Amino acid sequence: MSEKKLIEVQNAYILPQDVLDAVHMAMNTDVGEIVSLFKVLADPTRLKILKALEVQSLCVCVLVETTDHKHSALSYHLKLLKEAGLVDSRRERSFQVYELTEFGSLLLKTIEKHF
Repeated sequence: MSEKKLIEVQNAYILPQDVLDAVHMAMNTDVGEIVSLFKVLADPTRLKILKALEVQSLCVCVLVETTDHKHSALSYHLKLLKEAGLVDSRRERSFQVYELTEFGSLLLKTIEKHF
């Protein structure tokens, strides 16, 4: 019975072949990287880290002082943000300092503009 309805709907809704081909191509697009990025952004702690880094480049020790998280937990979040290309780090004396990448800054501004 559901096949019959599908056929009826399909016959009633006609698309040009080139549009249908484009829809098929869109549905078969690999979106794995985008899904991974959204998973990284889905965590409130990681979004707060991005917002803090929007203010200034920071070492993990400052983030530890301003949150209830341990150094190891924040390092894990920063690692994921770095793997996603949202933050980068550099060594300053004995500190690892994190900063937003250009992509991270642009993405955060876009998110804030629309939400």
